[in-house]
Amino acid sequence: MSMTSARLLPGAPVAEAVLAQVAEGAAELRAVGVTPTLATVLVGDDEASAGYIRIKQRQAAELGFASPHVRLAASASQADVHAVLADFNSDPGVHGVLLQYPVPGGLDYDRALQTLDPDSDVDGMHPVNMGRLALGLPGPLPCTPAAVEALLAHHGVPVAGREVVILGRGATLGRPLAMLLAQKRSTANAAVTVVHTGVVDWPRYTRRAEILVAAVGVPGIVRPEHVRPGAVVVGGGVRYAGRRLLPDVDESCAAVAGAITPRVGGVGPVTVAMFARNALRAARSAADQAVRCQGGGAEALPGDRAPN
Repeated sequence: MSMTSARLLPGAPVAEAVLAQVAEGAAELRAVGVTPTLATVLVGDDEASAGYIRIKQRQAAELGFASPHVRLAASASQADVHAVLADFNSDPGVHGVLLQYPVPGGLDYDRALQTLDPDSDVDGMHPVNMGRLALGLPGPLPCTPAAVEALLAHHGVPVAGREVVILGRGATLGRPLAMLLAQKRSTANAAVTVVHTGVVDWPRYTRRAEILVAAVGVPGIVRPEHVRPGAVVVGGGVRYAGRRLLPDVDESCAAVAGAITPRVGGVGPVTVAMFARNALRAARSAADQAVRCQGGGAEALPGDRAPN
């Protein structure tokens, strides 16, 4: 049987479509005197993290965003990190802030994140934003779950009313994705089951999924015998061995699946685009608030679109 029988669901065209919308929105804001700003904070000397920051800064420049950056030494204290975030919180010209994960040992990333203004949290992982997601309230969405929804929608994969099984319950993907895809929306509204490796017979659930999302971070855990023939398979969880990306979904699953994300270039590029979308959303919100404070109305802010 062919190893490439499944239709591929690449992330690049999805990211390009998202970024085109963001660029248009950023231009509209600049036309009324607001430059969207995405600030980044890197602590320590991790080269992979430094590379991610460079990608985001390059993307910000291409979109017409300002992108101030602070790099702290690995010896920085918790108070040092909090002070940088406090400075960005107090600057009305900074709309979105990204504290790059991970931080060096001895620092508490979650504690630092909680000091950030939730509306500026472009990662969408602040506890307030996770609460907003759970309640269906507006707010920045966690980037990887939002990327999965956008990828399925872009490629015309129907989700509403279908059975989605998510393998993995982590805070960055499995749990928030379950909440996102269960919401009443044309690109969601699914019957969602979350299963994990603590369930002895987890393949019993994945084999019935019309859409299977792997979100465990265990290389090659999903194999053809775990996939319902013709199902849509999305690889969201990865680990790295050096520079080599090791996805949850074994490539041999393409022989069984009806559609599948590629080993490289699936959800990842869309996730990066979602940081920019969240930053634009924060800039629009800040500009809208400024208009209201000056006695105008929300209609004075052009181009506002819902994040989904």
